[in-house]
Amino acid sequence: MKAAAAFGLQGGTCVPLHWGMREFKVMVVGAYGFFGSRLVARLARQSGLHIVVAGRSASAAHALLEGLARDARSSLSHAVLDVMAAGLQERLKALAVDALIHTSGPFQGQDYRVALACARAGVHYVDLADGREFVCGIDQLELQAKAAGVLLLSGASSVPALSSAVVDALARDMDRVDHIDIGISPGNRTDRGLSTVAAILSYCGKPLPGAGQQAVIGWLRSYAHDYPAPVGRRLLSDCDVPDLVLLPLRYQNCSVRFGAGLELPLLHRGMNAMAWLAHKGLVQDWSTHARTLKRMADWFKNRGSDVGAMHVTVSWLDAQGQASQRSWVLTAGSGDGPYVPTLAASALVRKLAAGAALVPGARPCMGLLTLQDFMAEARGLDIRMQELAP
Repeated sequence: MKAAAAFGLQGGTCVPLHWGMREFKVMVVGAYGFFGSRLVARLARQSGLHIVVAGRSASAAHALLEGLARDARSSLSHAVLDVMAAGLQERLKALAVDALIHTSGPFQGQDYRVALACARAGVHYVDLADGREFVCGIDQLELQAKAAGVLLLSGASSVPALSSAVVDALARDMDRVDHIDIGISPGNRTDRGLSTVAAILSYCGKPLPGAGQQAVIGWLRSYAHDYPAPVGRRLLSDCDVPDLVLLPLRYQNCSVRFGAGLELPLLHRGMNAMAWLAHKGLVQDWSTHARTLKRMADWFKNRGSDVGAMHVTVSWLDAQGQASQRSWVLTAGSGDGPYVPTLAASALVRKLAAGAALVPGARPCMGLLTLQDFMAEARGLDIRMQELAP
C-alpha cells in the first residue's frame, strides 16, 4: 500500500486508514552524511519501520548498516541512487517507499525536483533544510501535494520546526507577541558538516530579511547571550533563517531576531571580519571557500567544549502595559548537539507510521509538532530542554 493510499480525504480533512502489519518504509537520502547518519540512528530505534539507506556510495551505506544492525529495532536496507538524476519517481515506486527524508544539503540553491518526484510517486517528503528561500518556497508544490494526498514538508530541523514549536509553547496564552529572540551556539568540539558550513557562509556579509529600514548584515556584528552552566556566555551574530519571514506571519508582524555563534571568540570574530569583507564587496561569496575554511576551523577542534545551546525568548506587553517575557533553553552535551536537527524528522516519521491525521499539502514544517514531541524524541541523548523561571 502506497503512502498516498494511507489517507482518505473527506471535507478537506485527512482521515487515517490502517497500515496493518506492513512496515512503514522510509528512504533517507544522504543517510551516511553528517545529519543523515544521525537521523538513521534515531529512526532505527523505532519498531515497525523499514529504513532504506540511500546515496551514491554502496560501501558507505554498508558501513552504516553494519554499525546499526545489532541494536536496530527496525529493518534496514540500502539503495544506490542519485536523487538529482532522472528516474527518482520510478525508483520510489519500485521500492514501495512511503516517505523520503532529504538530508543532503546545503539546500541554498537547490530546486524542488526531489519533492516533486515524491509527489508524483505518492510519497511523503520531509527535508532538513534551514535555508530561508528554500523552506519558504515549498508551498509552490501545494497543488501537486494535495492531488497526491501526501505531505511535502521543508524545514524539519532546528529552524523552523523546533523553534516554532517552542514559540507556540511559550506564547500559549498570549493575545499578542511583540518580539521573538532565538539563538544557537554549538560547542567547538562538536562535529560540523561541510554542507552546514557552506550554508552559513552563503549569507555571510549579506543583508537579511525582516530588518525594516535598518539593514542587518549576516554575521557582521556580535552580541552576547548568557546560557545556563556549563555553556555560559557566548557571542552571537545575526543569521539568515526561515523564522525571519515565517514567524512574523504566524504571530502578526512581531519582530524576530535570530543569532548563531561559535564558541571560540577568535573564530567568531573571524566570521565578523569575513562578513565585513563581503559587505564591502571585497569577497563575493564565502561559501565557495567552504572546504578550505572548514579545514582551517578544524585546526582549533581540540579547544573549547562539546556543549552547545539554543534559546528562545518571547516578549509581549501584559494587560497593564508592562513588558513581560518567557524564555526556554536547550543544552546539549557529549557531542549530541548535531542530533537536534534530526528530531523533527524522526518525530514526523513516528506520526506518519502511526497513521496520524495530517492534512496533505506543501508547506514549511510548522504547527505539526509540539515541544513535547521533541522532548520525547530526544530521550536517550544528552539533551535537556526547559522553560526558565521569569
